[in-house]
Amino acid sequence: MKPLSSVEDWQAGGFGLYIHWPFCQSKCPYCDFNSHVSSSIDQDQWKAAYLSEIKRIGQQTPDRTLQSIFFGGGTPSLMDPDLVASILETVRGTWQPANDIEITMEANPSSVEAGRFRAYRDAGVNRVSIGVQALNDFDLRRLGRMHSVTEAKAAIETAKATFDRFSFDLIYARQDQSLKDWQAELTEAIAMAGDHLSLYQLTIEDGTVFGDRFRRGLLRGLPNDDLGADMYLATQELTEAAGFGSYEVSNYARSGHESRHNTIYWNAGDYAGIGPGAHGRLTLAGHRYATEAASNPALWLNGVLQGEGSEKHDLLSEQEQGLEYLMMGLRRDVGIDLDRYERICHIPLDEKKIETLQDLGMIQQKNRHLIATTKGRLLLNAVIEDLMPQ
Repeated sequence: MKPLSSVEDWQAGGFGLYIHWPFCQSKCPYCDFNSHVSSSIDQDQWKAAYLSEIKRIGQQTPDRTLQSIFFGGGTPSLMDPDLVASILETVRGTWQPANDIEITMEANPSSVEAGRFRAYRDAGVNRVSIGVQALNDFDLRRLGRMHSVTEAKAAIETAKATFDRFSFDLIYARQDQSLKDWQAELTEAIAMAGDHLSLYQLTIEDGTVFGDRFRRGLLRGLPNDDLGADMYLATQELTEAAGFGSYEVSNYARSGHESRHNTIYWNAGDYAGIGPGAHGRLTLAGHRYATEAASNPALWLNGVLQGEGSEKHDLLSEQEQGLEYLMMGLRRDVGIDLDRYERICHIPLDEKKIETLQDLGMIQQKNRHLIATTKGRLLLNAVIEDLMPQ
């Protein structure tokens, strides 16, 4: 495969680093992430492995400016603050950090306490994302969460007092949730929020406890498609009225407070993924690769410590790169740049398909950007499938 003519296309999206901490206090029944419950964790061993991988990938990606770091999981707020500080110190010695680098940590309310948050802040973390998920205790128990609403609100106040930037997540379209219930809950959430909210519609994934219950007909009370759509539209209305722009299908922010790290994903930038099961996208020697680390924590840890590694590198074709840009970019309020799409995969999108979807009110064009409308976002998978080259 010849090198792409736009070998540095990733620069249009930027460069970020994802650190995966695979451990949780318990496994949520809806979660299909690579997370595990462990009674014993040697954080010194994990530190050695993370630092080794940072240095290895740094050698592959020299002279880059790092725009963002994201500690995800799992529950990375279970990491020792000293471990986080060591990781960030090594990162700073490996890449040139942007002047306004965003360093985010995911946290659960049950793992929050003020001293630990301050220690993360002192280590360099400047943004937290808190997994609240619901604002009533009954639904929190149904979702398998270990915290209460009281703890969630305390965590939000702690974050507000400690960090300039914070966000929290809620899940809607839950069992037996009415439209009125969700409107009231979201109104309460907006009143507590800072400048960013992540609002996800509950999806039932294969391989989860919820997936198994659903398959056996035991997950009752889920909303039908019409109610789910009404909840999504209500979400748009309430957030917009409060000054939160829907800059991505499930993410809302006041202007200038969008998640920079996630925007790298959605805008087809490069990102290094470190940790068990972590995914990445790296442009190396003119070719773009999808990377994936071994998902089993013990296998990943032992492999890295023994210098063997277990990361897969899959070369992405031009067509695969274009498809990823299409799939991720149409989730954003600014859509995709049609000229960039053509530069990536050297073929334009089908104009007749675009015209048909425009006539149906699913997409619109602005200054050579293709953007999904609110109606199109409700059926985004179908819109993307229709646009995909055959």
